[in-house]
Amino acid sequence: MKILIAQKFYYRRGGDCIYTIELERLLTKHGHEVAVFSMDYPRNIDTPWSRYFPRDMRPWMALTRPFGSQEVIKKFGKLLDDFRPDIVHLNNIHTQLSPVIAELAHQRGVRVVWTVHDYKLLCPRYDCLRGGKEVCELCFSGDKRPCLAHKCMKGSWAASWIGYREAVKWNRERLEACTDLFVCPSRFMAEKMAQGGFNQEKLEVLHNFIDVEKCRKSDYGKDDYYCYVGRLSHEKGVGTLIEAASQLPYKLKIIGEGPLLEHLKMKNKQLNGNAEFLGFQQWDEIKDIVGRARFTVTPSEWYEVFGLVNTEAQCLGTPVLGAHIGGIPELIDESVNGMTFTSGDADDLKDKIRRMYAAAFDHEAIAREAMRRYNTEAYYAKIMDVYNKRQTS
Repeated sequence: MKILIAQKFYYRRGGDCIYTIELERLLTKHGHEVAVFSMDYPRNIDTPWSRYFPRDMRPWMALTRPFGSQEVIKKFGKLLDDFRPDIVHLNNIHTQLSPVIAELAHQRGVRVVWTVHDYKLLCPRYDCLRGGKEVCELCFSGDKRPCLAHKCMKGSWAASWIGYREAVKWNRERLEACTDLFVCPSRFMAEKMAQGGFNQEKLEVLHNFIDVEKCRKSDYGKDDYYCYVGRLSHEKGVGTLIEAASQLPYKLKIIGEGPLLEHLKMKNKQLNGNAEFLGFQQWDEIKDIVGRARFTVTPSEWYEVFGLVNTEAQCLGTPVLGAHIGGIPELIDESVNGMTFTSGDADDLKDKIRRMYAAAFDHEAIAREAMRRYNTEAYYAKIMDVYNKRQTS
């Protein structure tokens, strides 16, 4: 099968980019011909397909790219004609590439599968956070004017106008018309897509996968600390975690960077907390720290779609204490591989941290089940079912 994967960034920038790169590797391993389409960024992985990548990233293009630039149309059309794919698999394409590439593929009779990594198809901001802090669903009905009223894009009316016009142009009806199937990484995402009016018959729930081999270990012993891994920003709920942790005697290790780093350090100091900030870490260090932790905490205060760090922790035999929001609860079997708490509630989080410390978990069993559930081969079988179902429908 010939599969063309589209993603606006072709380097390990975030979870969606990692998914795209690993999917390409997985499909190639199984003998499929895979092409890639992305913007031409300096940090991109070297690939022979880069000759098709759009290069025009002049600042003023931000005003036109969201609506389908001529360079994107020309180069993607050329790639379609040269490669002649059976499947076009879209990922995060808005703004830089735009859904015009879905229409181009559909017009040529190519099946289009779209993995939705965030809420951009429902919310112009993509994260359902009004002002970057308050969970909001006002645009789910199809009327995107609340984006303008609340200046949701960077607090700017001009940026919000572009986001609003982009959402109006690439509306639900238009996106559904050129997409055969939307792959949702969580049931929660599928429910929100259906709430936004998307045809449920075009929604397929398929949890993301990870390279479980990198998580294999022989020692499941634990040290006396728990940890957080991720971006240090408001929506991740790290402030709530610091508040709860400061009232407990247990040591907390925090891996990651972000705009709230200095603020969180100051808050931890003011509260006489037990948090240790370790900054950015490479995988080998993360594997060791998370693998030896009593548990990890995912204190999100936004509609987290899936949470790669949760599956990595479980594959390392480390249970997860996760906020009951978004797709996080789908990854947690209460008191078996973790627990959940009320998102944004420091008191409930504090209570659940105590309970996690008191609980007895079978760490090797957690790892074994997570590896069975999230391994690449299991995902490959399911994504091929998706591709083949659309081919024979």
